[in-house]
Amino acid sequence: MSISKETMLEMYKRMDQARKFEEKVCYFFSKKMIHGTTHLSIGQEASGVAAVMALEEGDLVSMTHRGHALSIGMGIDLNKMMAELMGKVTGYCKGKGGSMHIADIESGNLGSNGVVGGGLTLAPGAALTQKYKKTGKIVLCSFGDGASNEGAFHEGVNLSSVWKLPVIFYCENNLYGMSTAQSKVMNVENVADRASSYGIQSFIVDGYDAVAVYETVQKAAEICRNGEGPVIVEAKTYRWSGHSKSDKNVYRTEDEIDLWKEKDGLKKLRDKILELGYATEEELQVLETQVDKDIEDAVEFAKNSPEPSLDTLEEDVYAD
Repeated sequence: MSISKETMLEMYKRMDQARKFEEKVCYFFSKKMIHGTTHLSIGQEASGVAAVMALEEGDLVSMTHRGHALSIGMGIDLNKMMAELMGKVTGYCKGKGGSMHIADIESGNLGSNGVVGGGLTLAPGAALTQKYKKTGKIVLCSFGDGASNEGAFHEGVNLSSVWKLPVIFYCENNLYGMSTAQSKVMNVENVADRASSYGIQSFIVDGYDAVAVYETVQKAAEICRNGEGPVIVEAKTYRWSGHSKSDKNVYRTEDEIDLWKEKDGLKKLRDKILELGYATEEELQVLETQVDKDIEDAVEFAKNSPEPSLDTLEEDVYAD
């Protein structure tokens, strides 16, 4: 494996943070402590966290509306992220962005995007900048299977192919675009099958296997750094909760959801760590207890942070 003990343990920690962060967010929404909407990625921690951890410092990431796990995978400040969801001034976007618009440009997080497929044309622009300035950095563009049927998918991938841009088009295929099964709207089995029509390489990976995701994205990143990009990577994954907080899940059976829960990528990585002797059961329990504290600390930080002043209502709306 190309993944070290230290990286694997950090990966497990961030995946556990992502799971527990979203479980807390789900609870707060049920109590009407968070407003607006949110799209949880519980179940998709392996495909989200492992993918961004496979990148190098300085690389850029564009995310979807279901971007919490990817943001946490980048090592984002949980305090500021929770504050953003609670609409507090200490949040990443001063409480004005909410769940779908977490962004931290300084760390390479180009932001989540409330527009389906929105990042598919933004990421090539960022990748063109890297190529033009010869930075050696690449861009990972996350999108879902539903977005692969948007016109932006063709435009972004096609132009990136023509210009050989250093961008990984990373599809987290959770099998449903909102409430529509992929099989009903695509006449090919895999999103990655479309790569051949653009003359680029592609990979398909088990999105519930964090180690496999990490190694696959590393391979794709190397192709991009060598000037042979772009690349499509498709991670087969699954979300346990509904599309959004208002989704009643009437289009899926409980048996289907339970089947995927049994495959739990978080548990799979935990078992792998124990199997390799990278940590003992007791050491993992200590790590998990610390994650619990991290989440509670983030909640307290957000609760104790001030609300934005009405005087700032029109700030950050227009460019200076």
